Amino acid sequence: MALEYGVIATEVAGALWFGSDDALGHAFWQAVDASALSGLGAAVMKRVFGRARPDQGADPNAWFRGGCCESFPSGEVTLQASFVTPLIVDFGGSDPWVWALESLPLYDGLARLKSQAHWQSDVLAGWVLGSAVGYWTTTRAVPVSVRFLPRGLTVGFYKRF
Repeated sequence: MALEYGVIATEVAGALWFGSDDALGHAFWQAVDASALSGLGAAVMKRVFGRARPDQGADPNAWFRGGCCESFPSGEVTLQASFVTPLIVDFGGSDPWVWALESLPLYDGLARLKSQAHWQSDVLAGWVLGSAVGYWTTTRAVPVSVRFLPRGLTVGFYKRF
């Protein structure tokens, strides 16, 4: 839970601090978009597929069980992958150490498996969903969330003072 809140706080704070006119701030705004959109997608998929979690029975084929079951895909791993993907796409070529951020969805996925909260396919689907939406957000010249902001916020707080 702390990792989830930490990632959300980091991307929002980074986006507001640096602003969209800065390269790092732009990547943070892309991560905000990716997290929001992939989180929405994961929530819809959980309701549609209704897959039972491992601790709700030993059957990995328990799909379409209704509102009780929301295992597929892993929303936590989706969040981690959607956060790191824009940063990796934007800076991975010039700063290879940025690829180490992939340890966040890896760590979260392993933790979800170990705690019997998700099946392996739930974790992999969350990783793919978060990465795909994260990559899509990098193809947009202006992040979706920036379109709704007043111009002053896109500059970033650290440049305004």
